[in-house]
Amino acid sequence: MNARRDQGDAFDAGRRNALRAAGSGLAVAFLWTAGMGPAVAQMSPRRQAADAAAAAADGNPAFAPNAFVRVDADGAVRLVMPAVEMGQAIYTGISMMLAEELGVGLDQIRVEHSPPSDALYGQPLLGGGQITGGSTSTRGQWQALREAGAVARETLVAAAAAQWHVDPTSCSVARGVITHVPSGRTLGFGAVAEAAGKLPQPATVTLKQRKDFTLIGKPMRRVDSPDKVNGGTQFGIDAKIPGMKVASVITSPELAGTLGKVDDAKARAIPGVVDVLRLDNAVAVVADNFWLAQRGLDALDIEWKHGVNANLDTETLIAALQESSRNGPALIGRKPKGEAAADGKLIEASYISPMLAHAPMEPLNATVHVTPGKCEIWTGTQVPTRCVAEAARICGIPAEGVVLNAAYLGGGFGRRLETDQVEQAVAFARQVGYPLKVIWSREEDIRHDRVRPLYFDRISATLGADGKPTSWKHRITSGTVLGRWAPGAMGKDGMDSDAIESAADLPYDMDNVLVEWVRHEMPPGLVVGWWRGVGPTHNLFVVESFVDELAHAAGKDPLEYRRSLMKPGSRALGVMNLAAEKIGWGGQPLPARVGRGIAVGSPFGSHVCAIVEAEVTEQGQVRLRKAVVAIDNGITINPSSVQAQMQGGLLFGLGAALYNGITLKNGAIEQSNFHDYRSLRINEVPELEVYSVESDEVPGGIGEVGTAIAAPALTNAIFAATGIRLRRLPVALAQLAASPDALKRVASVGGEKEDVA
Repeated sequence: MNARRDQGDAFDAGRRNALRAAGSGLAVAFLWTAGMGPAVAQMSPRRQAADAAAAAADGNPAFAPNAFVRVDADGAVRLVMPAVEMGQAIYTGISMMLAEELGVGLDQIRVEHSPPSDALYGQPLLGGGQITGGSTSTRGQWQALREAGAVARETLVAAAAAQWHVDPTSCSVARGVITHVPSGRTLGFGAVAEAAGKLPQPATVTLKQRKDFTLIGKPMRRVDSPDKVNGGTQFGIDAKIPGMKVASVITSPELAGTLGKVDDAKARAIPGVVDVLRLDNAVAVVADNFWLAQRGLDALDIEWKHGVNANLDTETLIAALQESSRNGPALIGRKPKGEAAADGKLIEASYISPMLAHAPMEPLNATVHVTPGKCEIWTGTQVPTRCVAEAARICGIPAEGVVLNAAYLGGGFGRRLETDQVEQAVAFARQVGYPLKVIWSREEDIRHDRVRPLYFDRISATLGADGKPTSWKHRITSGTVLGRWAPGAMGKDGMDSDAIESAADLPYDMDNVLVEWVRHEMPPGLVVGWWRGVGPTHNLFVVESFVDELAHAAGKDPLEYRRSLMKPGSRALGVMNLAAEKIGWGGQPLPARVGRGIAVGSPFGSHVCAIVEAEVTEQGQVRLRKAVVAIDNGITINPSSVQAQMQGGLLFGLGAALYNGITLKNGAIEQSNFHDYRSLRINEVPELEVYSVESDEVPGGIGEVGTAIAAPALTNAIFAATGIRLRRLPVALAQLAASPDALKRVASVGGEKEDVA
């Protein structure tokens, strides 16, 4: 389903994207389905039914040709941003797309958050909901935002040409100024904005060819950086509303537990504490500021009631997944095309991928003011229309009575694709008459995360005489995020496309491939959610680790083995060759207990290869020495953003592989803060190089690609350094120590507790 058009083709104004969700706004046509490649659909670059109301709401600008472009009477250009910014630099990328075709400089665009509206800002690649996630923002808006700019430019030019009584084709546009080339006459956008607003829109527009780009493909500074440097950026947690009070909350530590008795006398005695509020599974202390609210929370004497998970622990969950893998009904994600040879060498393995928390730097928060018939919210969210719908449901009012004021997100990684923090804040705010800011502490945030699912994989292959697979079987067992979050997007047979992405669509030329998925329902209260890199983070770890196992069993170099399985000229082969060249694969011998690991894949419509060089000390500590990443993401909008996202994504993934795993004991999440759920630290960051492939293909995703490819490159490097194959994450120091005595020595000289454990 690749709707790509050649650069420079005329765009027919009559065409419309049909991928819109019906009913409640749940996504029903996800196009990240495994094996479908980089689908490109368009939002509407033309006027729509809801445009008039949206334009009126922001002050009736002189010219508003579509949902995204606003030109005021003074010539100022505003971009109403369809996606949300959470550090992925999408505000810059989309601004560049628009500016390229509109004929303005990047510095001339003022970016504004979009209001909640699936109709105007729905993401086609996510079923038409107003959603930012899945590395879809560039892919889903690449065509539409350039077309929106072109429609606006040609309408403005038509207005100027009419005033001059000249042919519009004799005019040019640069930096918001229209020039009649033969006469040299000029008019700014502001001078013709009102007239342009009264003109019919052009039937067709012609987009620039890549060779004519002046902005796209150039390294540009981020449009949101200045305010972040001077402190002007407003995140959700920065909301300040007259009369506002602040609440700190605690929810039942046991998942699915409920609230019993609460003695709040000591809390209410603290000066500045205003109130103590209750829900069926949570308590909030309201105060003049967060510190006082937290003190009040600590002073509560709470009795919690046990729920169904009182005895639940991680190993019990794993055992249940293993049982489902053996005996549960399996759905087929990819069928073999050929028959396996009768004989050969059978290689089998099983892998465990842990639950993971998101831990964004800005903890979850929402400020809510509920008044009769109205609910106003201030928060940063990846799903604004879902937040509106949930607030309306809780308050028992129409969605039109809910106002959501969007803010920048201090990190998301998929966590803010959920609405639970807004739901809880609205439920508490209904109990008071003033604006209430509800803030989750870091501990609350991690202990009540909607975690990445736990996965159990069984995988096998039969190798022929040449060492290549004659058959490949991969059974994935997990809970389903898609089945909860957007059940309408599940396949007709119940297949979760995310669960098999990067497993069913391998970069290798193999026919006899069977990929299956077994759905395993999680216990009540253990809610699974999207995590940066979603399905590919797990599947690439399994697939690329296993390919390394096959290379070892065949007695082949891991790089050469992969080359032998790929089609000549494939984009995946191209990035792998580039990364190998840049790191000097197969060159000078490496020191003892130093190894290089390679991993390649094609997630999110891009193609990526990561090679990690790591040292494993005698005590089992992993030291990252160097990492090289090669990326082919099609046409690059902003090379600076690609560099930053690949660096940040890879480090995020390496830190998770080394240190992160959510575990349960007595039905509660054990981790609580960065001391036991830690990130990669500055002194642990390796030398890191990112190389991009020049390409004319449509843009692929970037924000999650580096994270998805990190773990297998690391564990393959560890195998190369030690001969120890890690099939369960996170990396355990005890597995890698040269001897028990060496492990004891690292503890005796001050090794970190989380590493030793």
